[in-house]
Amino acid sequence: MAKVILLNGSPRKNSNTLMVLKECAKAIEDEGVETEIISLKDKNIQSCIACGTCAETGNCTLDDGLDEIIEKIREADGFIPAAPVYFGTARGDIMSALQRIGKVSRGGDKFLDWMVGGPITVARRGGQTLTLQEMTMFFPINGMIVPGSTYWNMVIAGPEGTALEDTGGIETIKLFGANVAKLIKKIKE
Repeated sequence: MAKVILLNGSPRKNSNTLMVLKECAKAIEDEGVETEIISLKDKNIQSCIACGTCAETGNCTLDDGLDEIIEKIREADGFIPAAPVYFGTARGDIMSALQRIGKVSRGGDKFLDWMVGGPITVARRGGQTLTLQEMTMFFPINGMIVPGSTYWNMVIAGPEGTALEDTGGIETIKLFGANVAKLIKKIKE
């Protein structure tokens, strides 16, 4: 069965970002595609050190739990990372994760080629489009496919637990999730 990995970049237990990913996952599952949400919470994701070991081994030399996530992404058909925007751009750990995931793929078996997905951002105010642009750069450089929706993949949320109040943003995320699933199924036909 086709599968999408959703990566939660929030360090909070019951974050708005997790709420949004659950809505996205439900829309994907409603289309008959399996999902798994993985969190960076409680992980200390390091930045790439450009050692080149991944090109030789197919894995990252840094031992911080990202290799286990990479293995799950390697087996999936879709990948959706989501980041809260706390200070105008994506959190450093999710960007470090994306850079290392891309480096491992490009240096080895190119497992991201033709994978379907795209980023999601959640913020109270500014930084949404900049963060989407920053995260979106990961997809085309890795030969991935990003389907659209009715707007950009962003949800406006303030205090923890308020994400579902942005009904327009949630509808955008649901349609994006459904489009990811539909495109994966088309590719697999």
